[in-house]
Amino acid sequence: MAEHTSSSITIEATPADVMGVIADFARYPEWTGEVKEAEVLATDAAGHAEKVRLLLDAGAIKDDHTLAYTWNGNTVSWTLVKSQMLRTLDGSYILADAPGGRTEVTYRLTVDVKIPMLGMIKRKAEKVIIDRALAGLKKRVESGSGGAEAGSADGTKKL
Repeated sequence: MAEHTSSSITIEATPADVMGVIADFARYPEWTGEVKEAEVLATDAAGHAEKVRLLLDAGAIKDDHTLAYTWNGNTVSWTLVKSQMLRTLDGSYILADAPGGRTEVTYRLTVDVKIPMLGMIKRKAEKVIIDRALAGLKKRVESGSGGAEAGSADGTKKL
């Protein structure tokens, strides 16, 4: 089984507010530097995104991939469906109540690329991805420009 990398951050907001931003895929290009386009391809009965296509540009790594999402309370996880450059992209956000109405967010990630890469370099890349994502999420949630607006809660709007 592949090793994963994880990191946590505390955000000055409730888990519901944090999850609102995480679930609003249409707005990812506004706060994640690497996601240039996000399109929800399928939703579940509750309106959560089940399959999402993401166009990434992270400098040396440019990819168009599709992820399958699973929503379970204060946890959202994803797994790779298809990709041009990646063999594996499994991850999750795990949200936990923290004192003072805050939320501790733990991001776990496992990445495997189709080209050969040393494990140490892969873990470092995972750590950079996680740290950037958590910092961007914290900034977005705490700025108050949070989750989906009325009428776009399912995030199906194509950018």
